[in-house]
Amino acid sequence: MPIHEQLGHAGLTGWREKVADTVAPRAARHGPVDEDQARALVGALFFGLSLYYVISTVVKAVQRR
Repeated sequence: MPIHEQLGHAGLTGWREKVADTVAPRAARHGPVDEDQARALVGALFFGLSLYYVISTVVKAVQRR
């Protein structure tokens, strides 16, 4: 498994994994990706959203000083 797929899968724990398990087969049927790639994309999306949230929270905290 390529490193980018491994990184995407690393973000899939708990309810995020359940979302990926639901979305991945549907995405694989309708798109140019297989199920593992779709799961990795969902994991990367959740990771990106988490990163955005943390960075925006830090920026807001710094601006209030």
